[in-house]
Amino acid sequence: MRRLYFFILSLFLAFVSVTNSGAQDAQFSQYYAAPLYLNPAFAGTGMGHRFIANYRNQWPSIANGYVTYAFSYDYHLQDLKSGIGLLMMADEAGSAGLKSTSVGFVYSYKVQLASNWVLTPGLYFGYGYRDIDLNKLVFGDQLAFTNDGQVPTSDASFGSLGSSAYFDFGTGILLYNKKFWAGFSVYHLNEPNRSLLEDDSKIPVKSSFHAGAKLPLNAGMLKRDRLSYIAPSFIYKSQGRFDQLDVGLHFLYEPVMVGVWYRGIPVKQNVKDNMSQDAVALILGLQFSHLEFGYSYDFTISELGASSGGAHELSLKYDLQIISASKQKKYDKIIPCPTFIRSR
Repeated sequence: MRRLYFFILSLFLAFVSVTNSGAQDAQFSQYYAAPLYLNPAFAGTGMGHRFIANYRNQWPSIANGYVTYAFSYDYHLQDLKSGIGLLMMADEAGSAGLKSTSVGFVYSYKVQLASNWVLTPGLYFGYGYRDIDLNKLVFGDQLAFTNDGQVPTSDASFGSLGSSAYFDFGTGILLYNKKFWAGFSVYHLNEPNRSLLEDDSKIPVKSSFHAGAKLPLNAGMLKRDRLSYIAPSFIYKSQGRFDQLDVGLHFLYEPVMVGVWYRGIPVKQNVKDNMSQDAVALILGLQFSHLEFGYSYDFTISELGASSGGAHELSLKYDLQIISASKQKKYDKIIPCPTFIRSR
């Protein structure tokens, strides 16, 4: 019996190590509501001060699944043709309280091109910390028949577990005009080590290519004094051995927004030789002049099935537009990215 528990513990420790070296970063179905997380070049693409909060609860029916929190702030520096921002992330997974937190500073610079196109490179500088609650772990010698799990462990693995702190770097570039946008971002360029064990387990580089359009609707019953548009877009992500394609469409008829997304690569097979697919996400939102709210639910279509509980996600965005009339004409020369702001 003790050997069995020690074997289970060894599998858990191996999982922690693999999680540090080969797992994917947290993701959001409402990617548009986490622009700085997608690409640092999105800093300053709003109309002023922009505050965003995100919450995601993935696989809630599986005990202690994945819960992710994010908060971001960014601002457009008109006179410097730049954007600055702050991104904070917190993620918790597993019954042992495996927590990852990070704080990052984001900077972007806007270059006005011909035909109303804007080119924006961006940089991300972050600091991360990861730890685990050792009090929630039960080791093999604590499960002996003469013990009740409350005695201290003498297992050698206990002394190998700890926390990790690291610096993180990323970059990205964005090209857009009033209707179209395309970008590429790379995170974990320095491949930081965040292993909880005394080994060298690096975070693999994460790259993402993303593009989309914001197309106004002004015909038929939609031809009214009300903002309406459709916004198709896609994101292709790759990290270590994993890659993923998200394809979706949003429709806005002010103030209501609905969207549908598919996540997977159906032409590719996964490790079980099945079709590589993850989820279909449905999104509902309300969009006002300064405030936006979104809720989405992911229907799991992978091998986990409906028993996983899918994923719930909430987003809240507030734009504080403080551009004066005297500076509006100057600001219009630097066109805000169409997908992430409310504009006519």
